[in-house]
Amino acid sequence: GLFVTDYFTRTPRKLSPFRSFASIELFHFHIPEDTVIAVWNLITFKEQGGTFGDQCPDRSITVYFRSGAPSVINPLHTHFPRDTAVPGSFALTLTWTLPNRTTGVFNVTSPLPGDWFLAAHLPKDEGKISVKGLYEECQYLFQPQLIVQRLVNIAVLYPGHVTEQSMAPHNRSCLYKVFVPSYTSRVLVEVLRCHGAEGCPLWLRVRAKAPPLHNSTTLDCREHTPCQLAQDLPFWQHWYYVLVEKHPGVPGTISFQVTVQLTDCSRPSLARPPFLPSSASMNMPHSFGSAGGLVLGDSPPPTSPNDTKHPVPIPVTSHAGERCWPVRPTLRNELDTFSVHFYIFFGPNVSVPPDRPAVFVINLLPVLDSGGVLNLELRLNVSSLCGENVTVFGCLNHEVPLTYSDNTSVTCETESLAGFLLSVNATASLSRLRIPYPQTGSWYLSLRSLCATEHGFEPCTNVTAEVYLRAYLSPCINDCGIYGQCKLLRTNNYLYAACECKAGWNGWGCTDNAEAFSYGFQLLSTLLLCLSNVMFVPPVAIAVRSHYLLEAAVYIFTMFFSTFYHACDQPGIVVFCIMEYDVLQFCDFLGSLMSVWVTVIAMARLQPIVKQASVLYLLGAMLLSMALQMDRHGLWNLLGPSLFALGIMAVAWTARTIRRRHCYPPTWKRWAFYLCPGALIAAAAVLLYAFVETEENYFYIHSIWHLLIAGSVGFLLPPRAKPSRRLGPLPRRKGCGYQLCVNEQEELGLVDPAVASINSICTS
Repeated sequence: GLFVTDYFTRTPRKLSPFRSFASIELFHFHIPEDTVIAVWNLITFKEQGGTFGDQCPDRSITVYFRSGAPSVINPLHTHFPRDTAVPGSFALTLTWTLPNRTTGVFNVTSPLPGDWFLAAHLPKDEGKISVKGLYEECQYLFQPQLIVQRLVNIAVLYPGHVTEQSMAPHNRSCLYKVFVPSYTSRVLVEVLRCHGAEGCPLWLRVRAKAPPLHNSTTLDCREHTPCQLAQDLPFWQHWYYVLVEKHPGVPGTISFQVTVQLTDCSRPSLARPPFLPSSASMNMPHSFGSAGGLVLGDSPPPTSPNDTKHPVPIPVTSHAGERCWPVRPTLRNELDTFSVHFYIFFGPNVSVPPDRPAVFVINLLPVLDSGGVLNLELRLNVSSLCGENVTVFGCLNHEVPLTYSDNTSVTCETESLAGFLLSVNATASLSRLRIPYPQTGSWYLSLRSLCATEHGFEPCTNVTAEVYLRAYLSPCINDCGIYGQCKLLRTNNYLYAACECKAGWNGWGCTDNAEAFSYGFQLLSTLLLCLSNVMFVPPVAIAVRSHYLLEAAVYIFTMFFSTFYHACDQPGIVVFCIMEYDVLQFCDFLGSLMSVWVTVIAMARLQPIVKQASVLYLLGAMLLSMALQMDRHGLWNLLGPSLFALGIMAVAWTARTIRRRHCYPPTWKRWAFYLCPGALIAAAAVLLYAFVETEENYFYIHSIWHLLIAGSVGFLLPPRAKPSRRLGPLPRRKGCGYQLCVNEQEELGLVDPAVASINSICTS
């Protein structure tokens, strides 16, 4: 056949260590129909500081693949919530082959068409809290590329028609496809009039949605006469692919005929007629059905002039259980993103008769609905059982309802079909099912009632069970509970939701408490972070005693908002918020930086004319507010104003040292007992904050940070000089000129004004 190659790529993205599904990177691809091979080229490279990260450590990268919906992954092996079905996916781990770059290739032969999702993440780290901008972080970037090769002009088989084919010696196989409409219970493929050098050396393979593989349903025409391959309960509204493959080493040309017969389950004794008036069988929503099923005809598309096709009558034997029952539609009510309710007409209470199943259909829209959770709830009305030991079984299957010839079967699986089983009875009257990231399309729920006897389950007589049925789509499972937050995430134009857990809770719905914080630990951590701010009381008292009223007001502001910010910032249930979280965080950061600013400006001891204008205090408040608004966690946005204040202090101290011709402050006691201890305490606090703090030790390390910062302020705050009571007012010269008074005690920075005498020098 003729092959066409398509190429798709995605923008590189930075990978993060895995904590929850909210921390993964999700990539969305679309594979067209008739694709015979898909090749993913997985490119990963390191970056550090805008260059190649040759010095970055090698960290394994895990990539997950799934068709139809995102993968439901569990790399930490946590527990899923109860009644949760976990769909499978394929995982691949990439290892590094070069210092800064690696490439992996993942091939999928005959992939399913439609949406494919790739999820990638790094291993879980130790949870270190790093200061943004302190050092160049190693970044691991991941870029997937997809190359698909698809066949064009695949021959189409029409039900009831015969296609003649000759397979040349150099050809190994012939590929066909046939469309299966709704309400089809059986697909029968047959090879007729096969002539070859060694009988009929052909294999017949059939597969839904994509070309057959080596493990698809296969029949050896040498061993079976006639060569017929049947598929019961085929997927509705999908293409079925038929592959006729020649045995290896068979010489000569092989001629044969291929025909397909579809059984209409609404009329099980009849095959679908080859010629019917044109209908909407390929476009009609199969959520709408009549009381006896819907008879849909097929109008064959234009045929190729090279093929010889003519109708052939094929007798169809009626199989018990091939009859299809009416499918009751559901009404879709969209409330919000991933918040959809499916209402049943004349529901939500439904009756399950004893002689036939009750079938319902739930339609999930492509792409839009696969990022949430499909929830199903059955509640049995026990009073409707009339004392009988009745059990109502529900089978939820994708794209085709499950019906059995044996009405006593309690399984929801066949050789080619898998489903989810629910059951309710008088003892357990409630059953739930949750499917995270469900595949889109039609989901069919078949309800049937069976009576339990000594010999197992048997059909009931004269008992109609009543069941309350609720089906809805939600963003997360139980809104992630009280220890999680349901987040709406986006990758390009695809939306999905995931839980982000806190307080040590884990799992898909934040229900795994293996590492959860106890209530006592949560209370202790909250009290530590809040009460450690009481250490600001001594600096406030020292500032008030030294007449630093503005500085005392800033310390009180910092103490107040730091206390209530940490009371609101707790991950568990011990939380108390007096304002919005963002307001508390801004005020806490602003108060902390303003405390450093006013303390350093006070240590600079600027001239009275500058201090009275409060120019620098106002300038600091404006600069810090601007820096916090730009980036609240940026290192240099916060460190810049602090260094600017230290520069002002250094200039002021240097000017005094040059003018006085001795070191400022001049007393060794000030350096030994106040400045050096305060600087060491502040440096220790900064080192703890920048290099030691992690998520596990945050509660006590950050509390120690509060204690050290408040303690350093008490040491570094300079004393305020007081005028001596022994001196009267100095005489002022009359006439033009000026008077400059220098208080030497204030210049010396002494703690107690009574230690030294005061000499006021006035010059004019």
